[in-house]
Amino acid sequence: MKQPHILCQKEEIAPNILLPGDPARVIRVAGFLDEYREISWNREFRTITGTYKGMPVTVTSTGIGGASAAIAVEELIQCGGKNFIRIGSAGAVQKNIALGDLIIAEGALREDGASRMYVDEGYPAVADPALTLALSHLCKIKEYPFHQGIVRSHDSFYIDEEDAIMEKWHRKGILGSDMETAALLTVAKLRGVRGASILNNVVLYQGDLRQGIAEYVDEEKVTAEGEKREIEVALEAFCRI
Repeated sequence: MKQPHILCQKEEIAPNILLPGDPARVIRVAGFLDEYREISWNREFRTITGTYKGMPVTVTSTGIGGASAAIAVEELIQCGGKNFIRIGSAGAVQKNIALGDLIIAEGALREDGASRMYVDEGYPAVADPALTLALSHLCKIKEYPFHQGIVRSHDSFYIDEEDAIMEKWHRKGILGSDMETAALLTVAKLRGVRGASILNNVVLYQGDLRQGIAEYVDEEKVTAEGEKREIEVALEAFCRI
């Protein structure tokens, strides 16, 4: 039976799943695969399944925000998904994180609404240690600039107090902000599957949000290289586990 939102069924989904936000990034991931076929594309959820070095892999886009990410993860679990890595973008919350640097989440600050619908705020959103170790080990081997620690997941770029909130979490050592990591890690832990997140920094701390996003769209910019690196590292991490 097909799932109602991602429109996939069990025999179409691999145990190892990459989760970009942008549907266009699904096809960019496809360029790293041995072969692939498109399974479905409904709303923000675009899914392909193929192989990487002979290993079955599914890639599903989750759209923007924790609510749609949680829907995708829940339905992918119903289809047999076991290991999930978010390959997304983030805005830096520390000055030493350059554009195109990778951020590996050990856990996430849960400022999103989706994860709070599942469980009280005191429940930690933590990444699977085996997947996280594989991601960091591969970054070291490949000598890709990366940072590892806690990220912040939130629901809007444009709230009035955003600058003050960012300054607060800068002082507490939060590495970067995204919108989906907390939901993924919370749902994965509650459902007994593995979840991890590696993020490509596309906005400098105290930089201009709109300019950063515009630079990310331009594939000639340095952030495009960060995207390629996070895809490569995530696929290799699946091979390691």
